[in-house]
Amino acid sequence: MSFSIGFPNAAAVTIGGKSAATLKALSEAEDQAADEALGTTQTSGKVRTGTGMGAGAEATDQAQEGGSTQSVAVQVLLKRMQELQQQLREQQQQLAAAQARDYATEEAKTSAVMAVQGQIADTSGALLEVTGHLVTELSKGSGSGSVVNTTA
Repeated sequence: MSFSIGFPNAAAVTIGGKSAATLKALSEAEDQAADEALGTTQTSGKVRTGTGMGAGAEATDQAQEGGSTQSVAVQVLLKRMQELQQQLREQQQQLAAAQARDYATEEAKTSAVMAVQGQIADTSGALLEVTGHLVTELSKGSGSGSVVNTTA
C-alpha cells in the first residue's frame, strides 16, 4: 500500500517559520561565507587556499629581503590573520548596513541580518583557527631558543 501527499501551494510551506526560498538563500550565503572565511574558492575544478604556494613563496621572498627571524609558516599565518581581520571589519560594516536598511518585511530583514551574522561567525572561526596554528608555530620556535621578532 502506498500513498502520496501533495501540497496545493508548496511555496507556502515553512520550515521552522522560514520559507523554502529563505532557507535556500541562507544556506547559500553560509556556504559562500565559509569558503571566503577559509580562503578557499572553487573555480573550474581547482581549489585555491589562502595559505597556498603563492603565499608561501611571497613570505619566503619577504623573509630573505627583510632578514626576518620568523619562519615562513609564521609569516604566512600572520598575513592570513591580517586578511581575515580586514574581512571581519568589512563584514561588520555589512552587518551595520543590513540592520539600518529598510526591507519589505521583517522576515526579509531578519534573514539578511542572520546571513551576515553567519558570515561573521565563519570568519571569526577561521580567525581562531589561524590564531591556533600561529600559537603552535610560535611555540615550536620557543623551545629551540630562536628569537621572535615582536615588532609588527
